[in-house]
Amino acid sequence: MKQAIELLKEQNLLRVIEDEVDIDLEIPHIAYIEVKKDDSKTLLFKNPVSKRLNKKYDTPVVANLFGSYKATELFLGKHPDIIADEIEGLLKLKPPATLMDKLGMLGKMFHLKNVFPKRLKGRGECQEVVNEGSEVNLYDLPILKTWDKDGGPFITMGQVYTQSLNGEVKNLGMYRLQIYNEKELGLHWQIHKDSAIFFNEYKKAGKKMPVSIAIGGDPLYTWAATAPLPHGIFELLMYGFIKGENAQLVKSITNDLYVPKDVDFVIEGWVDTSRLEVEGPFGDHTGYYTLEEEYPVLEVSAITSKKEPIYVATVVGKPPLEDKFMGWATERVFLPLLKTTAPDLVDYAMPENGVFHNLIISKMKTSYPGHAKQFMHAFWGVGQMSFVKHAIFVNDDAPELEDYEAISDYILDRVMVDNILVSEGVCDALDHSSPSFAYGGKLGVDCTADNVTFPKKDIISDEELFEKIKELDNDIVEIKQYKTYTKTPITLLKTKKTKPIKESYEVLKPIKEHTKLLVFVDEKKNNLDNPYMLIWRVVNNIDARRDIYLQKEYIGINATNKNALDSFDRRWPDDTDCNKEVIESLRQRGLIDVDDEFLERFRIVD
Repeated sequence: MKQAIELLKEQNLLRVIEDEVDIDLEIPHIAYIEVKKDDSKTLLFKNPVSKRLNKKYDTPVVANLFGSYKATELFLGKHPDIIADEIEGLLKLKPPATLMDKLGMLGKMFHLKNVFPKRLKGRGECQEVVNEGSEVNLYDLPILKTWDKDGGPFITMGQVYTQSLNGEVKNLGMYRLQIYNEKELGLHWQIHKDSAIFFNEYKKAGKKMPVSIAIGGDPLYTWAATAPLPHGIFELLMYGFIKGENAQLVKSITNDLYVPKDVDFVIEGWVDTSRLEVEGPFGDHTGYYTLEEEYPVLEVSAITSKKEPIYVATVVGKPPLEDKFMGWATERVFLPLLKTTAPDLVDYAMPENGVFHNLIISKMKTSYPGHAKQFMHAFWGVGQMSFVKHAIFVNDDAPELEDYEAISDYILDRVMVDNILVSEGVCDALDHSSPSFAYGGKLGVDCTADNVTFPKKDIISDEELFEKIKELDNDIVEIKQYKTYTKTPITLLKTKKTKPIKESYEVLKPIKEHTKLLVFVDEKKNNLDNPYMLIWRVVNNIDARRDIYLQKEYIGINATNKNALDSFDRRWPDDTDCNKEVIESLRQRGLIDVDDEFLERFRIVD
C-alpha cells in the first residue's frame, strides 16, 4: 500500500490531508465529493479522529484508492483492454503447427505458472502485530461511518476470504461489514454469493465457519475481490494472471485460511452458523439505503497488522464514485469471458449512473430475426449478468457505446413496442424496487434494426405541451422534453402522485400525437434539467413487470417512489444524502471547495 501511495504521488494523483478529520461522516463526505470531480485524486488522511470515541488514530486512512482511470490502470500495470486481449488469446489457443508456434505456446504456459497463489511457511508482514483474545478491539481501526442513517461504522473495502467445508474451493469476495461491538461484525454476503453457499454447507454440518478479512496491501487484491469469476474459481488467480507473479499467502493465526502476506490488516474469526443478527441500514452503491436484514456474525478471534499499517476504505452512494473506475476495469477485462457464452457479443457498457447491474448496453452481430431477444435470455443466464435488470441491444454498426449522446439517439430511433421484452428473474439483493426480495422484472429492448416506420410526432414546445397536460391531469406539476428530433421523443413529468401512475398514463393518452415515451418522477428530489441523475433515478426505481406501460407508439415508465398506490408493500428506502451541516463545516475549513451548482448536479444534499 505504501508503494501504491508513492506511485500515485509520483503521478500527481494523490491529495494529502493533514487536518484532523472525523471518521464519522467527515472523511466519507470529503471522499464522496472528491471522486465526482473531473480531476479526482486518491485521498490520504494523515490524522483521522473519532469524536464519538474521543480517539485519535496513528493509522492513516486512504479513500478513493481507485479514484481515476489512470490510477486504476497503474494498479493493473497495463490498460484493461490489453489484459482482455491476453485472456482472449488463451481462450483461442490451438494446437501448435510449427516450431515457432510451439515456442510461443511454451512462453504462454510458462507465464501461467505464476497464476496460482503460493503458500508460505511462517508469518508475513501482515502479522507483525498480533492482538488476540482480550486485546481484540475493532474500534482500534479507523473504520468509517459514511451516512447519517447507517446502522454503524462499516468496513467497505475488506477482502473476505472463505472456503468450502471440505477446504477444496477458495473464495475472495468484497462485502460490506458492519461493526457491532469490539469483537463482532456483520457479514453482508448476499444469497447468491459463494460465501453464502459455503455458509450453508457449514450450517448443514453444524460447524463454525472460518473467515478472514484482509484490508490493504497491493490494490490488485482489492480489485480481484470484486472480479465476477464463475463459482469455484479463486479470485486471486486473476491477481497472478495480471501481475505475472504468484500471490504469496500466509496462514491466519487463529484459523486455517490463507491471506496475502503483505496486506495491512487481517481480521480473523469464526461464524456461528446458528446465529443471525440484524445488519443495516447502509447507504449503498445504488444511492439508496439498503434496509435491515438478518445476516451472519463474525466473532473476531484475532486482529493482526503491519507495524505501520494503512487503513483503506471506499465510499458508496450516488454516482459517480470509485466503483465507476473499478467497474470500468472489470467490464473491459471480462469481455472475452462473456463472449464464450454470448459469442455474438461485440462490446458492452455498463454506465455508472445505471448502477452497473441496473443498465447494460450491448453491441452485437445480428444474424437473424429474434436474435437480440435470444441474446437477452443468454445474458440473463450468465453469472453476474443474471442480476442485470435493464438491457438494451444495438447492432454492430451502432456508435461507440461510451458516446452517450450518439448511442442514445441511435437507440431512440429504434424503439418499438414489438421489439420490447418484459421478463422476470433474479435481482441483486440490494434492489429495492421489485415487489419481492431479490426477484423481479427484467426489461430487454431490441434496437438492432432500423425498422420504426410510424409517423414522426407533432413536436410542440414544453410550454404548449404542459398546458395540454394540465388540462388532462392536475397531478403533473412540471415537464421537460428530451430528444424530440428522434423517433422516440421523451417527455419527463414531475407528479404529485395522488393516484396510481397507470391512471395518469391512461388519461394523458391524447398527447401521444406529440410524444412517444412518458417518464414519471416524483415532484420532490428530481431536477428535470439533470439527465444524468434522472437516469440514475429511473433505472433504480422501476420493476419492468409493474412500471412499464406499453401501447403502440405510446410507452410509459413509472419511476416514482413506490407506495400503496402502486400496491407496493415493501418499505421504500431513503436516498443517500450528505449531512448539510457537515458539508458546510468542511467548506468553512477549506477541506472541500465546491459550489452549490456542483452539489445540485450530483444531488449531494437534500
